[in-house]
Amino acid sequence: MSFEVSVLTRLSEIQTEEVMQLAFAAAAIDEMAPLSEHVLIHLHHGGDDADEHLVATSDSGKIIGYLHLDQTDAVAGSVVEVVVHPENRRQGVGRALVEAAIAKSDDPRMRLWAHGELTSAYSLAAKLGFAKTRELWQMRRSLFAPLPKANDATGITVRPFQVGIDEQSWLDLNATVFADHPEQGRMSAQDLAVRMSEQWFDPAGFLIATQEQTGSDVMVGYHWTKVHGGAGSHGHSEIGEIYVLGISPELRGTGLAKLLSIRGLEHLRSKGLPAAMLYVDADNKAAISLYESLGFAHWDTDVMFRKSSV
Repeated sequence: MSFEVSVLTRLSEIQTEEVMQLAFAAAAIDEMAPLSEHVLIHLHHGGDDADEHLVATSDSGKIIGYLHLDQTDAVAGSVVEVVVHPENRRQGVGRALVEAAIAKSDDPRMRLWAHGELTSAYSLAAKLGFAKTRELWQMRRSLFAPLPKANDATGITVRPFQVGIDEQSWLDLNATVFADHPEQGRMSAQDLAVRMSEQWFDPAGFLIATQEQTGSDVMVGYHWTKVHGGAGSHGHSEIGEIYVLGISPELRGTGLAKLLSIRGLEHLRSKGLPAAMLYVDADNKAAISLYESLGFAHWDTDVMFRKSSV
């Protein structure tokens, strides 16, 4: 089989839909979405000037492979995510896409995300000189099983996110909570607005914890839940997610994280969802311990590889 790799600054609507269908086909086989939310949002909203899209096209004109090249992070370096149609794997498509991205970016710090610990991803990374540098766990639990009892915290009020009121307070708290996180801590007002414009956004599932301090209510924690999957989405059935959980540093260890987690899981269960999932860095032992206490177990692992010459 022959194919051609092209580098595009923008995808047409038809090309975008073809890439999405390609991702759905891969998810159905791998039981794991091949592209991150970050890439899916860029596809949906057109990306930005630093985005580039590499597509592998067959002789018949069908897109059989796709690579997203993001060069927006001047500090950490460029990052790529790649997906190949299940019917066209082991034919050099993935390697050709990554090699084209390496040549295009000329970045010795390039990072490569692989969603799920697929043998093919490790093999491709090794052949191209990438080494594993980060693991992101996916954890899951059934929502049919009983949830732990939530103990209310004295002086804490839990309420839904108020659109048009809470945005800046949330951005400030999120930046503090995730000051050392490579992605979450850099969330901007535009990033937040984009996510709030997505079809899945539901302020009722975006729980805010406030505490009265010097006569006013101060945001001290949050649990942003998400429902994804189902028809026309990630290529799998609906599932709830602990999307982002953040606690003010001053209130860590008080039980607020567990309270917010349970309240969010109760919300997801009330929507009739069968299960919940989350992502957490494999070396974040405190967070993993919390989630295990809530009935979550390790499900799969996303792996980041980096050019090993660095």
